[in-house]
Amino acid sequence: MARSGTSRQILAVAVPAFAALVAEPVMLLADTAMIGHLGTPELAGLAVASVVLTTVVGLCVFLAYGTTSAVARSHGAGREAEAGAQAFGGIWLAAMLGLVLGLLTVATAGPVTAALASSPDVAGHAATYLRISAAGVPAVLLMLAATGALRGVLDLRTPLVVTVSACLANVLLNAVLIYGLGWGVAGAAIGAVLAQWAAAAWLTIAVARRLRTEAVSARPRLDAVLRAARAGVPLLVRTGTLRVAVLLATAVAATFGDASLAAHQVTATVVALCAFALDALAIAGQTLTGRALGASDADLTRALTAQMVRWGWGVGAVIGLALAVASPWIPGAFTSDPDVADVLVPALVAAALVQPLSGAVFVLDGVLIGAGDGRYLAAAGVVVLVVYAPLVLLVGATDAGLTWLWIAYAGFIGARWVTLEHRRRRERWIVLGPAAAD
Repeated sequence: MARSGTSRQILAVAVPAFAALVAEPVMLLADTAMIGHLGTPELAGLAVASVVLTTVVGLCVFLAYGTTSAVARSHGAGREAEAGAQAFGGIWLAAMLGLVLGLLTVATAGPVTAALASSPDVAGHAATYLRISAAGVPAVLLMLAATGALRGVLDLRTPLVVTVSACLANVLLNAVLIYGLGWGVAGAAIGAVLAQWAAAAWLTIAVARRLRTEAVSARPRLDAVLRAARAGVPLLVRTGTLRVAVLLATAVAATFGDASLAAHQVTATVVALCAFALDALAIAGQTLTGRALGASDADLTRALTAQMVRWGWGVGAVIGLALAVASPWIPGAFTSDPDVADVLVPALVAAALVQPLSGAVFVLDGVLIGAGDGRYLAAAGVVVLVVYAPLVLLVGATDAGLTWLWIAYAGFIGARWVTLEHRRRRERWIVLGPAAAD
């Protein structure tokens, strides 16, 4: 990799990653819009089911992040057989975890949705969506691991094509199942599951074709699976702290009533769209950092990091401005309930203000993941949660409302930035060669 081409290297990863990432929240936006026009209880039910599903899947995002980092380091060091073993270890781990978590999701759907929902009607819709969607959990985890493996060898095109195709199929299926057949919330869940399994099969086959060599078999190997599991533990802790923060916010939003919970779902969905756009730079950080460190190039690592952080601030500022300007018109796309619209607009503005800082946070998070600095990220996640939890609980205790809940979110992002920037400046994460920082 030539030092003079850092911008081109970043763009070569970030642009297709952005297109692939943004497809998923666009699909969620479409689901939210279609279900939102069924009624406020249905939309609030989607909010509850979505936060549970994203928590289950989000806890396993290390399957993508860890696999990207491990495969990229091995690939950068010229160890192709090792890269293939890392990839298949991650995929088999995803299959095993997916089966277990899917069954647990079905078993706990009733009590979990009842605990988070703002009313029995909302809980019923949430449980229906969650029980059906649980069948797609193994597929989503396979997609994470396979996508991470392909990113590690700089194949961004295949995940892009697969993700966009799956999202288009999901939207079409939902339109038919929700409105054409009148299956409502259940139809939305069925459409998602069908699209997820098609995408998982496509991506897994692509990994087998790309990374299988004479020295590496696609059959399960206990040592490879255990290695992937051990490497994922710190990232699991890191992601767990993020998901606890999301669950706390949803639980507090539910105490404000159905309208606020529905508005919180829309705000969270829109912010997820922004976050996935910013995550394109984070993926560039994971992939390029892993490759540069694997190739033992510390200077390139520093140059790429500095450039990506600058871009993170800039892209975040553009996204924040666009969100603030569009906020008065966003409610009409998701709901016909004026009570939901009234609380939604100021929440969107509050979320818009923190987007520039979010851009820097996402980039630094990706860089440290690419460096394999999982232990520090796990510890930092605990610190951030300790800072954020009192803020969000205070909002709930004082019944301050949804806008203040999203202002507390700014404190969450600020705490993350402090911990990540501190680590970047000390440079203990710069460990050269095929062995990661952990």
